[in-house]
Amino acid sequence: MSRFSISVILPTYNRASTLFRALDSVLKQDYPLHEIIVIDDGSKDNTAQIIQEDFLSVRLIRQQNRGVSAARNRGIFTATGEWLAFLDSDDSWSPDKLSRQIEALKCHAQHVICHTNEIWIQNGKRRNPMKKHAKKGGEIFYHCLPLCTISPSSVMIKKALFDEIGCFDETLPVCEDYDLWLRICARHPVFYIDSPLTIKYDGHEDQLSTRYWGMDRFRIQALDKLLKTNVLESDKRAAVCEILSKKCKILIKGAVKHQNNTMQNYGEKIMKSHGF
Repeated sequence: MSRFSISVILPTYNRASTLFRALDSVLKQDYPLHEIIVIDDGSKDNTAQIIQEDFLSVRLIRQQNRGVSAARNRGIFTATGEWLAFLDSDDSWSPDKLSRQIEALKCHAQHVICHTNEIWIQNGKRRNPMKKHAKKGGEIFYHCLPLCTISPSSVMIKKALFDEIGCFDETLPVCEDYDLWLRICARHPVFYIDSPLTIKYDGHEDQLSTRYWGMDRFRIQALDKLLKTNVLESDKRAAVCEILSKKCKILIKGAVKHQNNTMQNYGEKIMKSHGF
């Protein structure tokens, strides 16, 4: 097996309508793949039928619905390639996406994670991301603190890295990628390819990001967890405390406005636990 072997991991749940597009973009990659793994996270549509009839080279793993983090983690545990590339079932890749990443990693062997720029399509039309969503490479820990700046569908990660930093947090229904990137970026630089090799499609009703009020509560959970580890240098710890305090205050203000005592109490509890 090549030391640049790639396992593609594609979690999906009731996305038969977009799954064909995603898998078609994987099979059109101009770099030979070690394996393609689809984790069907309890779909009730014809996802399994599509794979079994139209994508015979794909390894299908079916499990009860446990969420995207559990599905990705199942793929991580199952994969045998040296490098893992994740693709959400509503996104797709440019045909040279993986080959461009491998060529970059061959030239920058010290890197264990690489991501690319992306195109955003919303309701069939291209949309320009805001400045706060700008992608970067290098030591980007501080850049990652306000919100998620790496897309799972754009990333390629050395599998061995998960032995060091752990997998996706299955207790987070959303912002699980934000949590993972913080844990990685606190320890490692990120290589970035400033070419739109990943295509993200927004605007459909089942997107997790539209399902929860107060998304920052999940980022607060990730930041709180990070502060309880011993991996942060003093300057990084100070930066995490600053952004955590800000997010807690915003959450509390919104909770008071919406008379959400549970969220208000949660925000106040986190602030008190860190002496804010």
